[in-house]
Amino acid sequence: MNQENNFQDILIERHGSAVLHIALNRPDVRNALRNHTLLEITRVLGDAEMDDSIRAVVISGNGKAFAAGADINEMAQLSAIDTQLDVRPQYWRAIAGFSKPLLAAVNGYALGAGCEMLMHADIAIAGRGAKIGQPEINLGTIPGAGGTQRLIRTVGKPLAMKMVLSGEFISADEALAAGLIAEVTEDEATVARTLALADTIAAKSPLALRLAKESMLKSYELGLDAGLQFERKSFSLLAASDDRREGIEAFKAKRPAVFTGR
Repeated sequence: MNQENNFQDILIERHGSAVLHIALNRPDVRNALRNHTLLEITRVLGDAEMDDSIRAVVISGNGKAFAAGADINEMAQLSAIDTQLDVRPQYWRAIAGFSKPLLAAVNGYALGAGCEMLMHADIAIAGRGAKIGQPEINLGTIPGAGGTQRLIRTVGKPLAMKMVLSGEFISADEALAAGLIAEVTEDEATVARTLALADTIAAKSPLALRLAKESMLKSYELGLDAGLQFERKSFSLLAASDDRREGIEAFKAKRPAVFTGR
């Protein structure tokens, strides 16, 4: 992948041999997610999808904010018809459809679309000072990129209702207790810890990672019996892979496995 930064709203950097780091880069508006920001993210993820050398992606903001919501100035210009025809949902679907592990390193505000971006990640790690919420109700509107659907599936009805109907924020510790994030770190360590976890994940079998992620996400769509059948088919498919053979041989030999994605 080209590591030159030819983007307006993001910075990209290769971390180690197999992890790509996307940093939101609109600090003057607390990394508000305008359409162009989402377009650039989807372009990078599209390239990463096709690059076998990239096995995991981390998305972060900067020290003061992960993303403080959608771009209000952009939103204010859209009529009801404009909103219905907006390309924005296509970008969110592309992010949700990324097949490789996607991690979020969250510092500062993760509000509105920022909280929804957090929920699009497979694993989120937050700094202790993070503030997470869906405050769209304060603008006379509601979440529009999954905030009413993903949040209630993740944290349950009582907390989701409280967050969406009141617009109140929750802390990183509250988000951890609710299952919205996986880990809390000191603010200055959030990005480094998330990149380190991405390194650990990237060392696993790419095939197993892809099928494990797909199988777990299927649990949102399928009943238990159908989900178990999907899991078993995926498990059986991996039995034919070189990576599975390598994993078993490495375990027996008490050496690190070297996975090739084959």
